Amino acid sequence: MSQAQPMTRFGYEKLQAEVNHLKTVERPAIVKAIEEAVALGDLKENAEYHAAKERQGQIDDRLNELSALLGNAQIVDPSTLEHSRVSFGSTVVLCDMDTDEEVTYTIVGGCESNPQLGLISFASPLAKQLLGKEEGDELKAKLPGGMKAFEVIEVKYQEIVFECHD
Repeated sequence: MSQAQPMTRFGYEKLQAEVNHLKTVERPAIVKAIEEAVALGDLKENAEYHAAKERQGQIDDRLNELSALLGNAQIVDPSTLEHSRVSFGSTVVLCDMDTDEEVTYTIVGGCESNPQLGLISFASPLAKQLLGKEEGDELKAKLPGGMKAFEVIEVKYQEIVFECHD
C-alpha cells in the first residue's frame, strides 16, 4: 500500500502540467524521432534510434512516477491548519544555536521543495524533526552535514511563494 503524499494545490497542478507536457509534447516527439530513425535502416548501428529509445524509456519512467505521486496525492490547504505547532505548510523561524544565525523554512510536499526558496519537504530530515515542535522548543537535528542545534523562534502560517518572480 502506497503512502499518502501531502501537497498543496500548486504542487498537484504542477505535477499534472508535467504529465500533460510529457504526454502531449515530449512523447509524440520521441515517437516521431524513433520512426525517423527506423526509416534510416540498420538499427544495430543507429545512434539516433538508441538515443530516442533511451529517452522514450526515461519519459515512460517519469510518467509512471508522476502517476503514482498523483494517485497518492493528498491536497492540503495549509491556511486551514493550526500552526501553533509545526505542521505541513508551517513557516518556521529557527535560530542556529552554534552560530546565532536565523533561518526560515516552510514545510511543503516533496514535489514542491526548493531549498533555495526556503521550501523544504515534509519528508526531509530537518522537517521530520521539526514536526510537532512549538515556539521556544530546542532540538538537536541529525542532518546530512552532522548534528545541528536549533531553537524554534516562531511558528506561523504565511502564504507560500513557490517560485521567484523577478
